Amino acid sequence: MSTRPRGSQRLVLRASAKVNLALEVLGKRGDGYHEIATVLQAVDLFDRLTVETADTLSLHADDPELPTDEGNLVMRAARLLQQTAGIDRGARIELQKRIPVAAGLGGGSSDAAATLWGLNRLWGLRWPRARLQTLAVELGMDVPFFLGTGRAVARGRGEQLRTLPGAGGYALVLVNPREPLSTKEVYGRVPAGWHAEPTGTERVIEALRRRNVATLAAALTNNLERVVEPVLPVIARMKAALLAAGALGAIMSGSGPTVFGLARSLDHARQVRSRVSRAGWACWAVRTNSGPAIRASR
Repeated sequence: MSTRPRGSQRLVLRASAKVNLALEVLGKRGDGYHEIATVLQAVDLFDRLTVETADTLSLHADDPELPTDEGNLVMRAARLLQQTAGIDRGARIELQKRIPVAAGLGGGSSDAAATLWGLNRLWGLRWPRARLQTLAVELGMDVPFFLGTGRAVARGRGEQLRTLPGAGGYALVLVNPREPLSTKEVYGRVPAGWHAEPTGTERVIEALRRRNVATLAAALTNNLERVVEPVLPVIARMKAALLAAGALGAIMSGSGPTVFGLARSLDHARQVRSRVSRAGWACWAVRTNSGPAIRASR
C-alpha cells in the first residue's frame, strides 16, 4: 500500500486468469443451477487493478467497450462490500484489461475478487478471507476461488472449494479465437436429463498429485465441449492445431471458447504458441501460479 499526496492511499493488484484442468457438468439441480466438479488453476495472464481512496466509488477501464457501472462485476463487488460493511467510503478503481472477456478464463470473476481483496485492505475492514469468500458467492461461482490459492477443486455449483497442493508448476499455451461466448448460453444448451460422474476430475487430481505433465495432459477433461463444438467448430480446430504444434494435450477452458494446451516447459510453450499464432488467433504462453491468484504489485 502506497501513500499518495494529501494522505490518499493506493494499492495495485494483479488479478490472474484461470483455466479448468477438469470441468464436468454432472446434472441439473432443483434450484436451476448445474451440479459441477472442476479443478481450477490460476495462470500468469493477469489484469491489473489500482484502487485508491476517494470520496465516491468510480471505475475507469482502459477498454472503452467495458461498462463502468454496475454492469461490470468490479463495481458490483465494490458496492456489495460497501453496503454489507455499512460504510460510506469511496474508491477510484482503475482496470487495465489483459484477460479477454467472455473467454472461459474467469477474467471478470478475478477482477471482482481483486476488488473485494483490495477494498477490504484499503478501507481497513480486516475481514478474513473466508468472510470475503462467502460474500463473493453472491457475485459468481468462480469469484471465491480467486480469493484463495491458485489451485482448487470446486463442487456443488462451484462454491464448495477445497485447496489442492500448489507444488508442481506447468507451462501452457492459451488460444482464443477472438470471439466471446456467453457462459449462460453454453449452460443453457446442456440437454435435459444430462448426467455424468466426476471421474475425469478425480483423474486430474491424481495426476496433479503425481506431478507428471504427461499424465496430467492425458487426464484433461471438459464435458461441455460436447455442447460447444457443434455451434463453434473453431474449438476443435484450435485443439487440433495445438496438438499438431507439439502440445502434450489440449482442452477447452471453462465454458469456452479459449482452448489451452500443456507443454513440457515454458520454452516449449513459446514454440507451440509461435506455430499456432500463425492462424490469427490470440495466443499466450503462460505458467501456472504456485501462490495466491490475487497479488499486490508495485
